[in-house]
Amino acid sequence: MSRLKFGWLKNHWKALVWSSVLIVASVAAYFTQDQWMPHARDFLAVIQNKKDSKEVEPATATTGAGTDTLTLSPVAWKNIGLTVATIEPTDFVKVVSVPAIVVERTGRSQTEITAPMTGVVTQVYPLERQVIQPGVPLFDLRLTHEDVVTAQSDFLTQLQNLDVINREMARLQNISEGVVPGKRIVEQEYERDKATGSLAALRQSLLLHGLSEQQIVNIEQTRNVLRNVTVVAPPFADNHDHTQSDLEHQYHVQSIGVNRGQSVIAGQLLGVLADHCLLYVQGQAFEGDATRLADASRQGSTVTVVPVSGSDSPDDVLSLIVQSVSDQIDQNSRALKFYLLLPNKLADREDSPASEKSFVKWKYRPGQRMEVLIPTSDKLINKIVLPPDAVVIEGPNAFVFEQNGDNFDRIDVHVLFRDKNSVVLENDGNLVGSSVAMSGAYQMHLALKNQSGGAIDPHAGHNH
Repeated sequence: MSRLKFGWLKNHWKALVWSSVLIVASVAAYFTQDQWMPHARDFLAVIQNKKDSKEVEPATATTGAGTDTLTLSPVAWKNIGLTVATIEPTDFVKVVSVPAIVVERTGRSQTEITAPMTGVVTQVYPLERQVIQPGVPLFDLRLTHEDVVTAQSDFLTQLQNLDVINREMARLQNISEGVVPGKRIVEQEYERDKATGSLAALRQSLLLHGLSEQQIVNIEQTRNVLRNVTVVAPPFADNHDHTQSDLEHQYHVQSIGVNRGQSVIAGQLLGVLADHCLLYVQGQAFEGDATRLADASRQGSTVTVVPVSGSDSPDDVLSLIVQSVSDQIDQNSRALKFYLLLPNKLADREDSPASEKSFVKWKYRPGQRMEVLIPTSDKLINKIVLPPDAVVIEGPNAFVFEQNGDNFDRIDVHVLFRDKNSVVLENDGNLVGSSVAMSGAYQMHLALKNQSGGAIDPHAGHNH
């Protein structure tokens, strides 16, 4: 029996030793699992990521060293707003960007409506912001001015005196000759001349008090004192200080300064009408730009103006004439003010069913912020000029996307100059005549990085 046990141990001693080792290792691992378990999990995660990356094949192919190719579906084109244009070399003039704001033209854009004479406001016709045409009634006044009432009374009295004199002369002229002395007729003619002269003077006095020729004629015909007067919108001003011939004149009520029942004196402001068919862009340039602006004003040349926070439509980029440059520099800001003529357009016209009034909206409004691009003497000749959305700048690298059939190839480019409106590239001849994406380049760049498994920098290609 003992010999059998010894034989079995001799044949299985290695298994017993390894079993003992495994038992001891398992017990040790159990009591030290808090120390080695996190490292084991990290190791397994790395192995799994490597396995997954080998199983997922990229959606696009790489063609050539350093050039990636991307294929976009029609839906993807629409999603990124992709546009393509043919590259042609051009000259680029560097510009200085200065802030500006839309302002009214002093003495031109506003028309103040004043009371022609002292009275009480009995009716206010328009609403603020309402569209107004010349000749439309604005306010009704009941006249209370003593001088106006007296002048009308004297005018009627002289009219009656003249009627009496004319009737007396007609009677004398119908009497047979010799009965009435000629001296009597001469005296009546003299009195008629005096009455006619007084009427002319009183007519001028009424005009000076604010009555119109038609109102005076009505007083003369009806022989009634004018008790009420209606203030109407004046004709549009004749602007001869500009070269714009196709302006869309349109009054709108900018403000109303009185209420019904309010007493007003002659010359008091009743309201303000505005015609914004022509405005100014008031810019603030640096002192060093004074010479360039003065030359542009003298030569009648234009500068580029872009609305701030506007749409990206090409129609929003303006070329405006430099109308004038200020003759002094602001002491606080050290800025030089200059003015550009801004022709305006009616953007919309709203008809209110509730009030039966119309309200106008202009495309450009006073207070709107602009950006003026003043050209400098620094000029780049025969370069490639693209919009910022066409170029991806990532660290020291810059890319554009060239169309190649249904695909887009990412091409390395050399950037010479960039600002918020343009990117200037070195013209090495490779891109001339090619079709290049003018927008959506950053999204296309992200798509390439994503499909190649590279980490995506959310700020890549963005300039803040």
